[in-house]
Amino acid sequence: MSKRATITGLGKYIPPKVLTNKDLEKMVDTSDEWITTRTGIKERHVVEDGVSTSDIACEAAREALEMAGLAAEEIDLIIVATVTPDMVFPATACLVQEKLGAKNAAAFDLEAGCSGFVYSLAVAAQFIESGLYKNALVIGAEILSRITDWEDRSTCVLFGDGAGAAVLEATDKGGMLAFELGADGSGGKSLYIPAGGSLKPSSKTTIEEKEHFIRMEGNQVFKFAVKTMGYAALKVIEKAGLQPEDIDLFVPHQANTRIIEAAANKLKLPEDKVFVNLPKYGNTSSASVPIALAEARAEGRIKNGDIVVLVAFGAGLTWASTVIEWNEGV
Repeated sequence: MSKRATITGLGKYIPPKVLTNKDLEKMVDTSDEWITTRTGIKERHVVEDGVSTSDIACEAAREALEMAGLAAEEIDLIIVATVTPDMVFPATACLVQEKLGAKNAAAFDLEAGCSGFVYSLAVAAQFIESGLYKNALVIGAEILSRITDWEDRSTCVLFGDGAGAAVLEATDKGGMLAFELGADGSGGKSLYIPAGGSLKPSSKTTIEEKEHFIRMEGNQVFKFAVKTMGYAALKVIEKAGLQPEDIDLFVPHQANTRIIEAAANKLKLPEDKVFVNLPKYGNTSSASVPIALAEARAEGRIKNGDIVVLVAFGAGLTWASTVIEWNEGV
């Protein structure tokens, strides 16, 4: 049997500065009760001025490399999943490569919205399973506070900053058993940033009209997420030849507690098999799943041999899921 990819190192970085719901009450017309009951979020973390996505990506990456016992120069491939790159080009992954000293690594970014990290795991796994590379560093990193309109009460309560990273290596036992990736481009306008690309370049008008900030049709995205998260999880479990009752831990994208509950209900999972850290961090987009995964392992919620399911949805609209038979021993 050919080798599979497995995760041998995890890391995260959470900016120290906290923005609570009470803080937001002073900024926009909202309330702690309104935010909590509709989203489950109590606070989120935001970076200080001058901090970049590549900076926080490196912090998470160093932790993951340490756990995996690998030096930066041993890394073959770096993929950074982000919707908030340092700049249009070069890729944030190239900036990370330079900052880490990972001089032997190929590097590129992947953009699939909040599904980006799981998409990136799927891409990295193919490089390892084909034998082209021995290992890969996959990072989800976002500074959403820079693309959030802090006067828009419908979106500013949702997002936070952070980074999570995973080191992938080849294994003979367990690892990533299956993936389910998908997209529905007809929902692209449900969650997007209107300006700053080739269609509508930056101008005085785009800045004045706040077209460089997140625009979201909340109800549309919510309906899509409720339908898709459960579907993507069931589909990937079926691909792996397993049943929902085989799951030891479910790690969903942390966007809204009601969406997480709907997905868990679809799988008939008890609360103790679902990992939730949304109240502390809000939606950190592509950083959400790796931060949650790193925390779950640190808390002793994951051990070798466990079946772990990751699932996410995001702008595009996209979805992605994977089943991992946890094995850090390669």
